[in-house]
Amino acid sequence: MSLNNPAILFKKTVKGLKFQLLNREISWLAFNARVLQEAENPDVPLLERIKFLAIFSSNLDEFFRVRVASQRRLLQLRPSALNKLNFHPDAILNQIQQTVIKQQQRFESIFHNDITPALEKEGVFIRSERQLSDAQSEYLKLVFRTQIFPFLTPIMISSSVTNPHIKDAYIYLAVKMYHAVDPDDFKYALIELPTKVVPRFFTLPTEDDTKAVILLDDVVRHNLKNIFAFFGYDTYEAYTIKVTRDQELDIDNDISETLVEKVNKSLKTRKRGDPVRFIYDANMPLDLLQFLIRRIDLEKSNLIPGGRYHNFSDFMDFPDLGKPHLKYQTLQPAPVLYLDRSKRIFDAIRNKDVMVHHPYQSFDYVIRFLREAAIDPQVTSIRITLYRVAKISSVVNSLITAVMNGKDVTAMVEIQARFDEETNIYWAGKLQEAGAKVIFGQPGQKVHCKMCMVSRIEKGRIREYVHLGTGNYNGFTAKIYCDDGLFTADKRITTEVSRLFKALERGNKQFAYRHLLVAPFYLRNKFVDLVDKEIAHARHGHKAYLILKMNSLVDADMIQKLYEASEAGVKIKLIIRGVCSLMPGIKGLSENIQVISIIDRFLEHSRVYIFGNKGNEKIYLSSADWMTRNLTHRVEIAFPIYSAEIRKEIRDMIDFQLHDNVKGRDMIHPLANTMKVQRAEEPIIRSQYAIYEYFVRIFEEQNRPVADYKPANALH
Repeated sequence: MSLNNPAILFKKTVKGLKFQLLNREISWLAFNARVLQEAENPDVPLLERIKFLAIFSSNLDEFFRVRVASQRRLLQLRPSALNKLNFHPDAILNQIQQTVIKQQQRFESIFHNDITPALEKEGVFIRSERQLSDAQSEYLKLVFRTQIFPFLTPIMISSSVTNPHIKDAYIYLAVKMYHAVDPDDFKYALIELPTKVVPRFFTLPTEDDTKAVILLDDVVRHNLKNIFAFFGYDTYEAYTIKVTRDQELDIDNDISETLVEKVNKSLKTRKRGDPVRFIYDANMPLDLLQFLIRRIDLEKSNLIPGGRYHNFSDFMDFPDLGKPHLKYQTLQPAPVLYLDRSKRIFDAIRNKDVMVHHPYQSFDYVIRFLREAAIDPQVTSIRITLYRVAKISSVVNSLITAVMNGKDVTAMVEIQARFDEETNIYWAGKLQEAGAKVIFGQPGQKVHCKMCMVSRIEKGRIREYVHLGTGNYNGFTAKIYCDDGLFTADKRITTEVSRLFKALERGNKQFAYRHLLVAPFYLRNKFVDLVDKEIAHARHGHKAYLILKMNSLVDADMIQKLYEASEAGVKIKLIIRGVCSLMPGIKGLSENIQVISIIDRFLEHSRVYIFGNKGNEKIYLSSADWMTRNLTHRVEIAFPIYSAEIRKEIRDMIDFQLHDNVKGRDMIHPLANTMKVQRAEEPIIRSQYAIYEYFVRIFEEQNRPVADYKPANALH
């Protein structure tokens, strides 16, 4: 992929200053290619490689639903407005099409030519309907009749008057049936695979020690003759297809409706969004393909030829078949002994700040914080922001318990959290039924910060305890996302968190903050000010540096500021998991900037911002990336770390990540995804495992063998 392509790289010079910006969509595709590298890596356990294929597929689904759909919407702008964009949507969409087709081909090769043979060496076989023994065939006929057939709705489309509606992200079999001796006498049909109610995988009986698996797709293929026996054909072909649709919510300005009503109405509309991608089995006959394109109105969508199976996100549930050596070994979360030894968590937090690092340490400490608050007679109120709520939520259940125990509970629920709207609306309703006060955000203004405040009466006065996090209050994702959460009773922090909660409840966010950095009013300017100070230090000959860890770096103004810092001599190290529109290592522009990306077992999700400050480092943690939406259009916070003990923990974790020579990628060329080279004299450092061992070692140094600890959950 050439960086000279104007659809990929934007260049300009303003007042003598150079500027380069990598297109965010193309950078995102490069990130997903790094995910695909993990599926390709033979050092990754085999079943985990299948999961990386599933993650790649799920990521790509969301990319088309959101990012590609946004590019298509931009095409509706007037030519004068289009000319003002750094990248023309048409050029971007063409580049996306070319890149995705290549990635899809690589994906199919990894699955069929690499992973499938490796599974067979392990005695695990993925069977098609053509590879069944007589016993397996009879078994599947029974499975089909009892478990699958009741949920099938075949649609005859060759003679249909109306165009069939293909649901977003569902998989269908496009069926062609005909007589072998007279192929011109044929019919077409569609079958929606009922994956919401039927498993995608079935284990087949075998007569030896091998294991055999068949996909639902092939079970249905095996029984096509039974489904369409009415027509009397003797030949049946079936090809998997999937349509991805525009999933942006359109919230209108009808003042007679509440925000919840608007979101609910828009969710129904979303199901019929315009198609943006049609992925199909490349072996499909041309006549059937052209018929579907015309009938489903797919001319304007991206047409992606693929393999026999789609919706690989379902492969997250691929059966382990009693082969534990093909998966990552389960790791028990390292205990936080200081909290475990405290009878009351509030006593522990009052004495010192405590940070819990997920998934290396258990999310149960957050649940304990809420559960103790729910039953503590001295607690008067709980305030919390909820952005993405788990479908089974111990957090919300604890809040409901608090209401039942007479506590004043206020939850700010973000019901515009993309793809979690329905879950959030459900839990918001449960909280309201229990008697909690639920506040919804305003259209176009998401509350993305993660904070919880408990107010407690102590010695006749109100004392506040706060939890601030880089990730959601979601116990499921806390097992697989790397995030950090601070427990504190430091009045410098709690006073300002209280102020922010009051501002959000009143709809007025313009308070003054000295310790928290709050978006949309102060966060950007404060970050710019901190970078400017490093620039001044460098120009005066002092050591100046920035270490910034985030998911995405996209905001053009912040990128320009980093270029300015690099030219001034500030040493900049960036740890960017996903999209990075900054171009590192360019002489005269960014030669002092190094970018690495870590893709491993867990999803890197925490945001850490470290500023050299002439040897007196300033460290902030946040839920905000350097994206325009986070800095300008959302309510976000970055919170300072004042505890020397926690500052050391964070610096040690960051040092492991900067030196990761197993899963770290040097982003010398932002699209090259170059794996770091392990030099013979260097120790092997895989940062996620090094961090886990670091916290286990801290625990063991406190003279309590980790084997004696039996936590409630485990890392997977």
